[in-house]
Amino acid sequence: MKLDETAAEPAPPEQVLDPDLPIVDAHHHLWPSGYWIPYDQHAYLRDLERGHRITATVFVECGANYRRDGDPALRPVGETEFVTAACPHDPAAARTPGMAAGIVAWADLTQPAVAARTIDAHLGAAGGRVRGIRHNVIWHRTPGIVKGQNFPARLLLDDQFRAGLREVGARGLSYDVWLFHEQLPELAETADALPDQQFVLDHVGGPVPAQPDPRARAEIFARWSALLRDVARRPNIAVKIGGLGMPLHGFGHHELAVRPSSVDLAAAWRPYVETAIDAFGPQRCMFESNAPIDKQSVSYDALWNAFKRITAALSPTERTALFSGTATRIYRLDEASANAAR
Repeated sequence: MKLDETAAEPAPPEQVLDPDLPIVDAHHHLWPSGYWIPYDQHAYLRDLERGHRITATVFVECGANYRRDGDPALRPVGETEFVTAACPHDPAAARTPGMAAGIVAWADLTQPAVAARTIDAHLGAAGGRVRGIRHNVIWHRTPGIVKGQNFPARLLLDDQFRAGLREVGARGLSYDVWLFHEQLPELAETADALPDQQFVLDHVGGPVPAQPDPRARAEIFARWSALLRDVARRPNIAVKIGGLGMPLHGFGHHELAVRPSSVDLAAAWRPYVETAIDAFGPQRCMFESNAPIDKQSVSYDALWNAFKRITAALSPTERTALFSGTATRIYRLDEASANAAR
């Protein structure tokens, strides 16, 4: 399987809006050359140089470059080794010192003892840049919504899984989670049970319809909105706003002959973005590109212009939180950068 960025013509080049606004891209992936998605650090750097002021980024696990043999508990550490080598915090080598300033690594939280060993190895391999752990729990009553990712229902409520989560918290790390909106009550219950754990809800809480089309998407909006607002009552949960370029959300932008402009994206995404900001407040929201996955539907520069358009009426303080402040605080990027410089 390959990520298809060639199915649509690029939208006409856009002037970058608010080019001096600092941005932390709170969620992106990288794969080595020749992997199933051709998006390595050089491809990402080309996106970072398109005109927006990207000051730092957070790499999120994606199954890249695991060790092929040896202790199974340590095989995921190959991904952390790949990222730290590909994105050194050396301006002369990377040209963008903040690329992968924070790393969200993978560990099997269904096996707490194994997870503890995996997490410790990630920490040892990353030079202080591992800031969180992700183990997705996505489950949908419609089979095949996400190919290649199948998890048991109600995994967040499993005692073993929660024991694995405690290993994350014991090391002072956040927990990233991707789930679908009908699973949001499970996240709320888990956050209540682990009040000292910092949770980061990916992709605006997964408003994914049973069929990826506008009618089905409209039918679930009210339900998603209500569940998201309930989750937001938990102070230990922050939310990433993005991921809406994935075709499973039903916007259909990946099927257009010409990629949508930021004006088009802002019109389509505004209800979701504004609902999340209203529910969580800017201090618990952060924008993400979800590159390169969202690039099936939208260019990197149009995506950030869309977020800037949607938030144009907000105060400078609110926009700073959304575009950089929340991600810097939640992922402790200032601390990570200081560790890397030692």
